[in-house]
Amino acid sequence: MITTLAFYAFAFVLIASATMVVTARNPVHSVLFLILAFFNAAALMLIAGAEFLAMILVIVYVGAVAVLFLFVVMMLDIDFARMREGFQKYLPIGGIVGFILLLELALVVSTWTTASEATDLRLAPNPGGGVTNTEALGAILYTDYVYLFQLSGLVLLVAMIGAIVLTHRQRPGTKRQNVAAQIARTGSISMERPPVGAGIAELGIRRPPLPEAPKPKQVAHADDHGHGGHH
Repeated sequence: MITTLAFYAFAFVLIASATMVVTARNPVHSVLFLILAFFNAAALMLIAGAEFLAMILVIVYVGAVAVLFLFVVMMLDIDFARMREGFQKYLPIGGIVGFILLLELALVVSTWTTASEATDLRLAPNPGGGVTNTEALGAILYTDYVYLFQLSGLVLLVAMIGAIVLTHRQRPGTKRQNVAAQIARTGSISMERPPVGAGIAELGIRRPPLPEAPKPKQVAHADDHGHGGHH
């Protein structure tokens, strides 16, 4: 009874937060609702017995992806009025793409068939034989679906390289690191060695002028006045 109530509570909050992700006007609020949706989805996975997927959802998606989205949205200065200027212009194309996507989803749902052992597996999520849920998931990924798993990683790698290529542009006035030029630098290029015995003037260093020493005062002796006529 408590498990059923918890399932409906988490499911209701999940659907409501997912709706707010799309309908919220503030993108920061959308990311926060997305984090709430991830937490509720993780709770549903815990109820279903998939504790490994629940922890992965919290650690990876909430701890990395959603926080990254939040930082990007907060750092970017997005002009929403300018973004909405071309809404009516691209509305027909967006409607056609949305209709095609909806048609594909309808075809997938209409051809969906439930396996005969799905009910028994749902009632017993943990496999028998002393194997935990995490071990069973790893065995399936790296034995039965190892090629599909590697293919999905390759698709993500291609997407990452494409994003880097599209954003890595040569802009004028931008300083970039040249590793090859840094490795090829020698002492004669990076440092200037003056000749031995070079004076201060040759090195380009200006010494401040020294204060002049006071001149000694002349003192008149008595012998000069008394014997001046004899010389």
